[in-house]
Amino acid sequence: METTITQQLSEILEWGPRAAGFIMTLLLFYILVKLAHKAIVETTKKFDLDDHLSLLMIRTSRITLVILGLITALGTLGINVSALVAGLGLTGFALGFAMKDTISNLLSGILILLYQPFKLGDSIEVSGFSGKVATIDLRYTRLSAEDHTILIPNSKLFTDPITVKR
Repeated sequence: METTITQQLSEILEWGPRAAGFIMTLLLFYILVKLAHKAIVETTKKFDLDDHLSLLMIRTSRITLVILGLITALGTLGINVSALVAGLGLTGFALGFAMKDTISNLLSGILILLYQPFKLGDSIEVSGFSGKVATIDLRYTRLSAEDHTILIPNSKLFTDPITVKR
């Protein structure tokens, strides 16, 4: 009985600081997520950036910090995270390769929102399509023509010549 209590006490003394470090690391990264969110909101307001771009930056920072926080916290517990990090790298490479067109549209949408070669309400012509810019999303730009709506992938807008009529 006495050896069992001694064993349990030694396990608590061994795992207690690790568990406290795990919780403190998660708490620190939670605070970092909140601070990053606030900083991104203030920066996008200061530079008058598009709401879509702001939301994308907030989500990206949140996901990145949560993954980094979990990996760091697991390392604090004494778990070998090198295989986990390598697996995340390989997964990221495979997803990037599989979704290259979607990622191309997304990055083109971000650049269109940053550089603003055209604005909402402008009449544009690209790849034989013409109309007024109704919306600019991260993946598509929606043009309104007389009797129909045209969705043009942002990568097309970024690579093909555009005629802008203001």
